[in-house]
Amino acid sequence: MTEVLFLGVDGGGTGCRARVESERGEVLGQGLAGPATTRLGIDKAWASVMTAANAALVEAGVDAKASTIHAGIGLAGLGRIGALESLQQRARCFASIAFVNDGLAACLGAHSGADGAIVIVGTGSIGIGRVGTRELRVGGYGFPISDEGSGADLGLQAVRLALRAFDGRIESTSLLAEVMHRFKDDPAQAVAWMDNASATEYATFAPMVMRHADQGDPTGRRIVQSAADHIDALVRALFDQGAPRVALLGGLSSAMEPWLSPDVRRRLKPADGDAVSGALILARRRGVI
Repeated sequence: MTEVLFLGVDGGGTGCRARVESERGEVLGQGLAGPATTRLGIDKAWASVMTAANAALVEAGVDAKASTIHAGIGLAGLGRIGALESLQQRARCFASIAFVNDGLAACLGAHSGADGAIVIVGTGSIGIGRVGTRELRVGGYGFPISDEGSGADLGLQAVRLALRAFDGRIESTSLLAEVMHRFKDDPAQAVAWMDNASATEYATFAPMVMRHADQGDPTGRRIVQSAADHIDALVRALFDQGAPRVALLGGLSSAMEPWLSPDVRRRLKPADGDAVSGALILARRRGVI
């Protein structure tokens, strides 16, 4: 009898990861592909999903038979109008398939499928959770109107203050001098850059800000502490909405955690698994026979 297999896929804005596991939880194969957000279009997103999935299946030595593979897919931008319906029309190559947004997949993985929430601190920031049938969301409405405490927000504050220091409106520091050096000490270059700069490009300043803050730069410390206060607020809001536990995730999470309030740090728990783990939980729930 052919063994039932489970495929988990995490399709994000920077890349797509897939993992195949046996019924016993053994990792049989893994695959990678490019961005899979629906912002790039449904066809491109699905192509990335299948590229990563097929790579994982090939590594596992598995013939992709629809009768044996149950899939769970976490995908960035799944909430866009018509996205889920369009994806479901393309997803007939598996025995069963469950879609969820990538943030909720990460939440499921972080808490092994149990109730809980996560705060993601990366280029952007957002709080996501699930309690029973309720889904929780705090922030994450997009940069620059939201995503407080994120890498993009750190960069925005640094550039803004660097221009003020250049004008003599505030005292310059080593951080602000290095920011302006990026623009050859020319505000006109900063303005030209701003006209086309994305959140990702603002976030490239985040490591600089964190480095200067850790070295005692007063402006860097103020920027990072303000960001940490916003992350504190996201965590507390999720607890206030009934989340029994919260994990901190994202590329800036480890750097930001020491700056959080002591009461918030005490209440955080380490993540059990990643977004692919969450997608696999979905696949197993759908594939229960």
